[in-house]
Amino acid sequence: MKKFRKVLDGLTTSSPGGTIGSPSCGSAAGTPTTAPTPKEIDVQETLVSENFQLCKTVRHGFPYQPTALAFDPVQKILAIGSRSGGVRILGRPGVDCYCQHESGAAVLQLQFLINEGALVTACADDTLHLWNLRQRRPAVLHSLKFNRERITFCHLPFQSKWLYVGTERGNTHIVNIESFILSGYVIMWNKAIELSTKTHPGPVVHLSDSPKDEGKLLIGFEGGTIVQWDLRAKKADFRIYYDEAIHSVSWHHEGKQFMCSHSDGSLTLWNLRNTTKPFQVTFPHGKIQKDGRKESCKPILKVEYKTSRNSEPFVIFSGGLSYDKAGRRPALTIMHGKAITVLEMDYPIVEFMVLCETPYNNEVQDPYAVVVLLEKDLIVVDLTQSNFPVFENPYPMDIHESPVTCTAYFADCPPDIIPILYSIGAKHKKTGYSHKEWPIGGGTWTLGSHTYPEIIITGHADGSIKFWDASAFTLQMLYKLKTSKVFEKPKPGEGRAAELGEEDPFAVQMVSWCPHSRIFCVVSISAHIILYRFSKYDANTQIVSLEVRLQCEPEDIITPSENENNPCFSEPGSHSPQPHHQHPVSPGSRTPDGAKDSIPCLKVKDKMVRVPPGYQSDLVIQLLWVDGEPPQQITSLDINSAYGLLAFGNCNGLAVVDYLQKTVILCISTLDLYGATDPYQRLTRSPRRNRQSTSGLTELTDNQQSIDMERSKSPTSESRENSFSRSRSSSVSSIDRDTKEAVTTLQFGESYGRKSDVLPTPCLWVGTSLGVVILIPLSIPTDHEERMEDPVTVGPSGAVQMLKGSVLRFGFLDCNGALIQNPYEVWRDLNAPEDPDRPRRRKLVHFSPSSSQDAFGEGHLAVVCSERQAKVFLMPSQSCLFVHNITESSFVLRADVVSLCNSVCLACFCANGHVMTLSLPSLRPLMDVNYLPLTDMRIARTFCFTNEGQALYLSSPTEIQRITYSQEMCDNLQEMLGELFTPIETPEAQNRGFLKGFFGGNAHTFDREELFGEAAAGKASRSLAQHIPGQGGVEGMKVAASGAVGELARARIALDERGQRLGELEERTALMMTSAETFSKHAHELMLKCKDKKWYQF
Repeated sequence: MKKFRKVLDGLTTSSPGGTIGSPSCGSAAGTPTTAPTPKEIDVQETLVSENFQLCKTVRHGFPYQPTALAFDPVQKILAIGSRSGGVRILGRPGVDCYCQHESGAAVLQLQFLINEGALVTACADDTLHLWNLRQRRPAVLHSLKFNRERITFCHLPFQSKWLYVGTERGNTHIVNIESFILSGYVIMWNKAIELSTKTHPGPVVHLSDSPKDEGKLLIGFEGGTIVQWDLRAKKADFRIYYDEAIHSVSWHHEGKQFMCSHSDGSLTLWNLRNTTKPFQVTFPHGKIQKDGRKESCKPILKVEYKTSRNSEPFVIFSGGLSYDKAGRRPALTIMHGKAITVLEMDYPIVEFMVLCETPYNNEVQDPYAVVVLLEKDLIVVDLTQSNFPVFENPYPMDIHESPVTCTAYFADCPPDIIPILYSIGAKHKKTGYSHKEWPIGGGTWTLGSHTYPEIIITGHADGSIKFWDASAFTLQMLYKLKTSKVFEKPKPGEGRAAELGEEDPFAVQMVSWCPHSRIFCVVSISAHIILYRFSKYDANTQIVSLEVRLQCEPEDIITPSENENNPCFSEPGSHSPQPHHQHPVSPGSRTPDGAKDSIPCLKVKDKMVRVPPGYQSDLVIQLLWVDGEPPQQITSLDINSAYGLLAFGNCNGLAVVDYLQKTVILCISTLDLYGATDPYQRLTRSPRRNRQSTSGLTELTDNQQSIDMERSKSPTSESRENSFSRSRSSSVSSIDRDTKEAVTTLQFGESYGRKSDVLPTPCLWVGTSLGVVILIPLSIPTDHEERMEDPVTVGPSGAVQMLKGSVLRFGFLDCNGALIQNPYEVWRDLNAPEDPDRPRRRKLVHFSPSSSQDAFGEGHLAVVCSERQAKVFLMPSQSCLFVHNITESSFVLRADVVSLCNSVCLACFCANGHVMTLSLPSLRPLMDVNYLPLTDMRIARTFCFTNEGQALYLSSPTEIQRITYSQEMCDNLQEMLGELFTPIETPEAQNRGFLKGFFGGNAHTFDREELFGEAAAGKASRSLAQHIPGQGGVEGMKVAASGAVGELARARIALDERGQRLGELEERTALMMTSAETFSKHAHELMLKCKDKKWYQF
């Protein structure tokens, strides 16, 4: 047992402000002056630093700003590159891997080593990387940095170890994939074109080997020049000069003709028998106008020419539409025989790729699908059906359908909630998809042993809410809810939301969800709260609306005498407004003409509405405009289903609503919350007059977080993407900040409202932006009938505590250090048919700290975390047991009390990117990792912790990044992730037949090693490119072998290693022999040269 009566490291010697009306933290850091008895604070802590490790687990969503696409037709895995240097590799559902280039340079092109478990990436910093995919977490094996030339195009022939690299200067280099070293063989641009040509042909935009003969390389230059280079003879077979810029080239599988796409919207077909002019020129979308001229068309950026065994060839291209029609959407055109199908896309096309049955380019291709990578979506079109339907995408690529404005993460949910949400959501799924199986089915994935139900909730700018099944490192949408359906459609330019200039009046600001009672609350940017109940049945309902006037009057002076005559907390029962009070007025808001402007931002539907099964709106609470001023945004929310209460606050005050009786039971300004216990002795509402500052106030305001940090703006505005400074700006006036003392966090729970309390009662914990904690006791009728009729009463505020910075989070532990769960009501379906034998009654589950007092004594521990500090109080004595200053130079953005390894800790995320965990109750630092050096507003808004050592944040506008801070989960990560590589036999090439082989040339006699190897081509210039060894070598293979592939893979890898060593030995011997022969040759030449020279001739 650890007895926390010693001085703890990292705790301050005093706590500014201390506690008001209770013993303050004493001089021994974290040890109270009036020490409680040892029995009260003897807690056996089990968590140690070794339980924590921070690492990324999986990334969900659509790759942000995609740039490149590749597909392995044998392994059936897809790779997508992005502008930020990321690579996403996708296989069957569950196989989803994210890799990141350290440089962060944009990915220009991707090339799979087909069926080899490797991937080549070409980046904008002119570096080639070879990734090993035979491990669950791919790693770079080799890198090659070009120093003098810029990479523009790469081509890797199937089953070849030589990569062709085209550059901006028009040169073509050749890289050995195994050693990642440049060959001495170079095709210079001036050799490729005719000497008589006066202009530079432009960058290389295409490279491909002829299907007829691998020894012929087709090189396409941007300026319109195409050259077929004979690699053996080192000369051009033919040169084509076309007067339109070339964007792409595609071969017919027989190698006798190829097709080019051009900048004028044309397609040209060239026959190798006559290369002086194109065999055919077509403008697929260029109609002939009245004057006989063709319409001008947009460039065709890419074309693919694919033959089919049982039908006409497919010609598929992007772009080429005419300029005349404004507002036309981007399109993919499929020409199949005489039929032309134009598939309009929602977003611009980045890249597309036709999927074929064979990896060999000299066989009939038989295309079966086309993958289209858009700027904000990924679709796959089924080519086997005449109407070209799309496949249903199994990956969560639509997280960003509307911009994400908030997130919530729940681990270890009740097991029944996911199937129920899925069954409701499945009824609203889109139809018309292809009936065939999703074609990207590579890799293997099994459900790990460390799985439990997890749910992620995302709130969006259009007011929609999405529930996602996040179990076992996957993400699947369960259910979608549209909060805008509660309101009348605002006409353009009308209503208060339009006056505010708010583009997204329904944008979700925060959510609160109780998985046990299935009660769900949504807070919107337009200062309204919608409470939803879950039902399996549809219903006709009238939406109940409550309007709350929560506005502070700065000119209203409250004198001490007035405060005595009008106490802010009246006797129990006397403060509850009458049921007919539609606009409960906060104390002090007594402007005679204030009611004339008392209207909400949005109009709730006032007629009966039919609601489908799922979440159905039960109550809408709206804050009102006052005197032409819009309501301030809601900054905090909590709901408790056992109490039937909902509390919310903003920078003006606090309101508590009884959602069972649909009444407001408390509506009060922040200043009035204190009553006579205001720690700052404030006499006026306006801090600009007669302000009596104290040293405590000054210290707090210097460290104070600005409440208006982007909260006054729309969550969808540009500002949320702006980078976030590491430290607070001192330019914000402390007076302005004090003017708006916001309620920053709220928590219902069983606690002790006063020191004299013997038993715990329902309480509301309130935390403000000035670091003040106020405890409000509540009196709630316990009988079912009384609860629905008698009013809930609010007692005078009890304890007032102080911390540095805005209060962010509350948590409650029993005296054994175990987490006390909030009481809740067991879910019941209010729309279910009545059963006379079993009347529907509320069933409550309480976790009271007094339920087993013999086990851990009276009272409980309250954990309070602010932007800069964490404290643990003993209730009901309100003694401060432990205090820890979390940060001095930065501030905490998110804090949560989470369970981990059958224990509990406090997890914090700071604005400077640090992720920390502190033990409870002693607040010992357990982990501090500088995880995100640059934090922007999006991450600050969406970062959240959950139980079992998990957390998430929005890493880009379209992607969710999940991380773990649990050592156990890091250790088991390999088991939970999918395998990208599966041992598959490469399909055999078709028998070409004697005549075809005889007349068509034999591609298999071409030996690239003879041409490109060092013996024949020599070494490339060292200054041209620099080889950089990677970290993912044989060690990565060993990691992969420890996975599902098992003993067979281990044996195979051991053989590969032995073979690799033997191969290296053989190569070294050959190199030594070559070197010796070269030396002997040069020595002999030198001897002959010098044999007849005199000594003075040297």
